[in-house]
Amino acid sequence: MLKRVNRMGRNKEFDRAFKLGQSFYGKMMGLKAIDNGLALTRLGILISTKVSKKAPIRNKYKRRIREIIRQELPALRGGKDVVIVVFPQILESDYEGIRLFLKSGLRKLNLYK
Repeated sequence: MLKRVNRMGRNKEFDRAFKLGQSFYGKMMGLKAIDNGLALTRLGILISTKVSKKAPIRNKYKRRIREIIRQELPALRGGKDVVIVVFPQILESDYEGIRLFLKSGLRKLNLYK
């Protein structure tokens, strides 16, 4: 589980990331990253009902993404807000596929130390 300090919560923070952030989009998800002026990296995940009408399925993918980010957090640079937008194609992927996609997206956005 990600610590509370590593989670984004306010709509203003999400809106700012969407307006001004760097982007990386693929088939199963998109990433937006922006400087936050803090010493730590924060994460926000958006999964709409277009992915699945069932909340348990959406929550399962949120948990998977959070766990992957939690494992990668020590290797990430601080001072960034990262918003992950999940698309319906994620349902066709397994945990390892999601992990590889996220790592490549974080690398493309130059978020690793």
